[in-house]
Amino acid sequence: TAGECLEGVSRAMFKFNHVLDKAIFKPVAKGYRALPTPIRKGTGNAVDNLRSLLTFSNNVLQGEFGRAGNTAARFGINTTAGILGIFDPAAKLGFEDQGKEDFGQTMAVWGTNSGCYFVLPVLGPTTTRDAVGLIGNVFIDPVYQITHNTEISNGVVGNGNYSEHNYYYYRTTGAVDFRAKNIESFDSLEENSIDLYASLKSLYLQNRKQKIANSTSSVETQD
Repeated sequence: TAGECLEGVSRAMFKFNHVLDKAIFKPVAKGYRALPTPIRKGTGNAVDNLRSLLTFSNNVLQGEFGRAGNTAARFGINTTAGILGIFDPAAKLGFEDQGKEDFGQTMAVWGTNSGCYFVLPVLGPTTTRDAVGLIGNVFIDPVYQITHNTEISNGVVGNGNYSEHNYYYYRTTGAVDFRAKNIESFDSLEENSIDLYASLKSLYLQNRKQKIANSTSSVETQD
């Protein structure tokens, strides 16, 4: 279990994030929720489809080649038959979503200890290992490489239209989609927690432990 690092600082950062959420993120998420359900579902699917490229990279780094093949098949099918990932025909063909992987999980599989728990501005709860993993994610994410590497971008689309800002559009859309899906969950947690900071810390650490163990059903419940 991760120990606490600078709890006073983390609690102050948590309060800052909480204020920011109420002032900006939650209202934006509510606006997004006003969009028709098919649009939101298609947007979420498309973002998840791009995110699967990062999962593929980590599948390979973890030596999970069966999962890597499943992830690659899902991406190929959903990008083509699913119209850039808006739809999910891969699931109907037997290629089920097996969960997201990130570099923090990969480091755990490699034997790296979690280190201590703390809270980052905007990004929220993390551990030493997961904070390093956030940096690693950027460099092994094919979407980042395509949008930030001019030669790759030109090779992919022929005229360099995959510019850097597209990566941040994709990440921001994913964050808004996640927040919109969890409005009620966050509200319920806030209303029923004696200590919201401690509750979110506990949930975060349990969630990460289950994801590292590839305990998909438990992760879905935690989410």
